[in-house]
Amino acid sequence: MSTNDRQYELVLLGATGYTGKLCAEHITQCLPTDLRWAVAGRNHKKLAAVVEELKSLNPNREPPAIEIAELNEEDLDSLAKKTQLLVTSVGPYMFYGEPAVKACANNGTHYVDCTGETPWVRDMIQKYHDTAKANGTIMIPQCGIDSVPADITAWVLVECLRRKLSVATAEVILSLHVMNTRPSGGTLLTVFSLFDNYSLKSIGSALKPFSLSPVQPDSPARPMPWTTKLLGIRTVPDLGVLTDNPQAAPDTTIVHRSWGLYDGGRYYGPRFRFSAWMRARNAFTGVLWHFALSIGMTLLVLPPVRWLLKKLVFQPGDGPSKEASKHDYLEYRAIGVADEEQGRRAGAEFKYQGNGYYLTGLLMAEAAMVILRGGENQARKMGGGIVTPATLGEEYVERLLGAKVGISARLIDE
Repeated sequence: MSTNDRQYELVLLGATGYTGKLCAEHITQCLPTDLRWAVAGRNHKKLAAVVEELKSLNPNREPPAIEIAELNEEDLDSLAKKTQLLVTSVGPYMFYGEPAVKACANNGTHYVDCTGETPWVRDMIQKYHDTAKANGTIMIPQCGIDSVPADITAWVLVECLRRKLSVATAEVILSLHVMNTRPSGGTLLTVFSLFDNYSLKSIGSALKPFSLSPVQPDSPARPMPWTTKLLGIRTVPDLGVLTDNPQAAPDTTIVHRSWGLYDGGRYYGPRFRFSAWMRARNAFTGVLWHFALSIGMTLLVLPPVRWLLKKLVFQPGDGPSKEASKHDYLEYRAIGVADEEQGRRAGAEFKYQGNGYYLTGLLMAEAAMVILRGGENQARKMGGGIVTPATLGEEYVERLLGAKVGISARLIDE
């Protein structure tokens, strides 16, 4: 389905929200000036104010057009027909996201979002993957901090071991080494709303490691030591003492979906497993964090606790100021273990200096450019569908490097 004659190449839905504004800033300052784009939402006055701010960031660039659209099927279907690709930052996606997914899948409009809502993503895959693929539509959810760092870091390690040693990967262990940033109101509302909108059984099923993968592994997972199961910590050479990572489950499901999308798991390796952790200062603090997180998640199940927390945090659309975020820093480190070659290992890093929500906007915008103007990649080879950031491959990595995201991989002891 050709979309080249549409009015826009890209429409950003949700440009008046916290993350949406930052995405619009990155598009204005960093993407090609010949990009035909628009900002979209429900409130013309707020959108016009955003456009005025964008003009001051880059006076020499033609400002985006404004499109008014309610978050319903009729308006979003009309909007999808006007553009080659829709980027949406309007969440929680479990409440507002499906009409946009449906409109894009039906109209052959490529799609990128920044959700971390795995149960919702699973529902969208089940409902719209086949339609999107039939229409040649590339759709990438979880294309922000959830879950690009994990997905791309795993991919570069798999590539490193393939290129250097011509072997598959048995395991990737990811560590959130440093995360100096604070959550926005939208992120916190999403976390609280998951428990309001889905049963514990549904959440648990969606967060199983291979819940989003199109194929399932033939071999069982390697068992974790009982100490790790009980205390929530493990020690990994070159990564140190690791403990629970709150983002582990969403990241793991996306990485394992990438595993399944690349040649049915054969490219990454038939025994491939991914796990995500967080660096601990020492074993004692790691154990404390494990139990604190476990207790905190248990309390979130209780409706009165969620009601109280909603009153205390940033409200949707709000987040840390630019001044408060100027020293933000994010760093992941990871180890990839070869499936052969006596367990040879590769190491990788993913780094970003700056506001974590600006990074999410950047990640979506650069993925959009690969889809719109890029060459051959796994997403195109598959004919589209609901895929993952890693299916954009090397060109996506190169664009992120050009946007000052640090990504590297090398053999250890090479």
